[in-house]
Amino acid sequence: MNQLKSQNWTLIKQRLTPYLFLLPALVLLVLTVFWPAIQAFYLSFTSYEDLSQPPQWIGFANFVRLWQDAVFWKTLENTFLYLVGVVPILVMAPLVLAILVNQKLRGMNWFRAAYYTPVVISMVVAGIAWKWLYAENGLLNQLVTTLNIFPAGIPWLTSPEKFLGIVPISLASVMVVTIWKGLGYYMVIYLAGLQSIPGDVYEAAAIDGSDGIRKHWDVTVPLMKPYLALVAVISAISATKVFEEVFIMTQGGPLNSSKTIVYYLYEEAFSNLEVSYACTIGLVLFLIILALSVLRLLINQQEDIPI
Repeated sequence: MNQLKSQNWTLIKQRLTPYLFLLPALVLLVLTVFWPAIQAFYLSFTSYEDLSQPPQWIGFANFVRLWQDAVFWKTLENTFLYLVGVVPILVMAPLVLAILVNQKLRGMNWFRAAYYTPVVISMVVAGIAWKWLYAENGLLNQLVTTLNIFPAGIPWLTSPEKFLGIVPISLASVMVVTIWKGLGYYMVIYLAGLQSIPGDVYEAAAIDGSDGIRKHWDVTVPLMKPYLALVAVISAISATKVFEEVFIMTQGGPLNSSKTIVYYLYEEAFSNLEVSYACTIGLVLFLIILALSVLRLLINQQEDIPI
């Protein structure tokens, strides 16, 4: 009997040991992620303008207000435009760069480092630098006025007018910074995928008459489909959560033309002190990102991506 109890106790300890190692991380995760998320969900059904008083339950009033909020729909539109404008470029352009830097030529490592450098630069530094470039007397305006393309210059960050009637100029200017920062990061993901493709595949394709640029269409793109899908989802999540670029360069203006949903959440919570309403906006943002994250998990399950 004692031997049986000893064996049972040993088995219990073996099963509990991994969870004991995980316990500190789980406690930290509950305190910093799950509990604040539950509180934010609760606050979205309350009124909490007076922070010195406990929140008052108001049910779905914040959601009704959100449905009728023109600024919210404007920020949602801007976020959608950000997705449509940024994601396709960040899916295809890094693949072209990865193909170029994957060539076995002298000095190619320097090009890889050069393309990756913007990734390691702080967004604060990058935003300030691009804001100088976009200034009224900045380098870009000096260039377009010197070439007499736009003699009066372009109000890159201060114009609510739409480029091609679709995207506000101020929002498009911020998109450029996001693309510039992301090219090197996604290039590295594609580079890992390209280096996993055996050279024999290209040799066989060349025998069949697929060479030069055509081999990338016939061989590279089909074999890189899992990576293309992964980058599409990752870049979509990042574009949905864009904040730093907007905060540093435009502050959401002019006339809300560059205000995204995350910046609107920040503005309501910390500028207007509408904490409960900001939690309601955050709940909508959470649902959007959750849908994109589930899509990413489905892609990872269907495709074997060694990243």
